Order: sequence, then structure tokens, then C-alpha cells
Amino acid sequence: MEPLIGEPRTGTAAPPSPGGSAQNGAFIIDGDQKTFMQEVIEASRHLPVMVDFWATWCGPCKTLTPLLEKTVRAAGGRVKLVKIDVDKNRGLIQQLTQLGLPLQSVPTVAAFWQGQIADLFQGALPESELKRFIEALLKLAGGAMPSADLIAEAQAAFADNRFEEAGQLYSEALQQDPEKPEAWGGLIRVMLALGDEDQAAHALAQVPAKIAEHAEIAGARSALTLAAEGRKAASLLSEFEARLKADPADHQARYDLATALNSLDRRAEAAEALLLIIRADRAWNDDAARKQLLKFFEAWGFADPATLAARRKLSALLFS
Repeated sequence: MEPLIGEPRTGTAAPPSPGGSAQNGAFIIDGDQKTFMQEVIEASRHLPVMVDFWATWCGPCKTLTPLLEKTVRAAGGRVKLVKIDVDKNRGLIQQLTQLGLPLQSVPTVAAFWQGQIADLFQGALPESELKRFIEALLKLAGGAMPSADLIAEAQAAFADNRFEEAGQLYSEALQQDPEKPEAWGGLIRVMLALGDEDQAAHALAQVPAKIAEHAEIAGARSALTLAAEGRKAASLLSEFEARLKADPADHQARYDLATALNSLDRRAEAAEALLLIIRADRAWNDDAARKQLLKFFEAWGFADPATLAARRKLSALLFS
């Protein structure tokens, strides 16, 4: 972040506004003192407006402005970006400073909604934080990024067993935001639902490192692991049932039965099998039953009805 008060560097021609604007459409424009009221204050009564205060001599501006433009384009017209060259608009800067807007340094980005300043930041933010800033601004205005809408549609399609459609929607969301963990996790689960474990594993390997430990990715990873285990166990379902009939204390058979039942989406029965082991011998096989049950919860999702019911029973066992 560089001081606003000062003279532009000499010896070089002044470059154009970072990133330009002619090719970006009506939602990314250059503004000035004459247009500020219309393009920022009045426009913010209809959609959120971000104002990028920059200068030709500001190094961090050259990093921030292209990221701002990229993120605003990803918003698909739901937010507007107005770029203000502070050196060409000293009168406007003075007026805004008198109104309490802190413009002593650049870059400064102020977000306007309903004619008022809703939020601001100074200095160059990384892309991930910039996305969160814009998402919060859209949420304040009662909206969301297009990728969020696509994910919601995909989740509804998945719940309705329209897996091909869900996969397409998740893919579209990832085209807009390649670091959306909900889209990666959903896409992996779609591939598992379609019975393609190899493609699911391939997709998991492509998840960006920075979101690899997100809960959505962890859940999808557990689902993939359980799918592989369950496929093998399901073919031996009758064998496990026979072993348990002969010896109800055969915890390994019951553990394997739980894995097979989960692969058949018989979640309540799978959880109950593991809970029976925990009830009989909590420490069996280095706490394997509890650990597997937690993996089930992760794969099913923590808000899943089967997870909620089994978690209550597990808590009652562990704290009784």
C-alpha cells in the first residue's frame, strides 16, 4: 500500500488505467468526479458498486486491479466496479475525505450499497480474500455469486437423483470459480453416484491444494474411500450375516457388515452395527468402530438425518 499524498514518479509516461475498461462491458468502467454521483451513488441503489481508488505510480494497484476485474466478471453483472484515478480526481478525493472516507493511501477499495459505504479495505488482497469480500457484499445486498446459484441447483438435482444434470451444474460452477470446495465435493459425489470411482479419484487429485482439507473435500474423500471398501464388502454381505448368526460377538464380522450396508445406502443399519460394537467393547481394535462411524458421518454430511440420529446415540454411549 502506498501513500496517496505525493507526486507521480517522473521519467516515464503515465500508463493507462490498470486492465483497461472498454473490453469489460458496463460493469467495469473508469469513473471521475463528473460521473461519480450517477455511476456510484445512484447505481448502488440497484446493485452493489465497488470503487477502486488507484494511481499510475502505485505498485500494489497493478496487482489488485486485475484481480478486482476478474472477480467482478465472475459475478456476472451482479456487482459493478468503478475505477478512480486519484491523481486526475483530486477534487473528488478531497470531498470524499471530508465525508470521512479514509483515502490517505492507495489502493483503497470502497463498496457502496443503497447510496452508502457498506465496507472498504486498503492494500492489495489475495484473490481468495477478495472473493470473500465480494461474496459478503452480495450477501448484504440479498444476492450471491453465480457459482453459488449453480451449486444450489446442483445440490437439488443430486437430491432428486438427477446425477448427470448435477454433474454438469457443478462443472459450470467450477468454470466460474475453480476453488469452490462445494463444487469439487459435489462433483466427486456425483461420479460416485454414477459408479465411476476412477473418475472420482481423478477429480479428487485435481482439487487445488489450498482447499484440499476443506470439510467438503474431506467428506468427498471419505465417501470415495468408503465406496471402495464397500464394493468389496457388499459381495460378502451374506457371509458376514452368517458369521454373526453363528457368533454375535464377532466384532470384525459386524464391522465389515456395517461397511457393506453403507455401500448399499442402508445408513441407519450401518451406523447401528458400529454402535453395537461400541456398546459391547469401546476399545475394540484400537477404537476402530468409532473411527469408522465418524468417517461415515463425514461422508454422509454432518447435517444428514442418519448422521444426526447416530451422533446422538454415539454421544449417549460415550458420555453415559
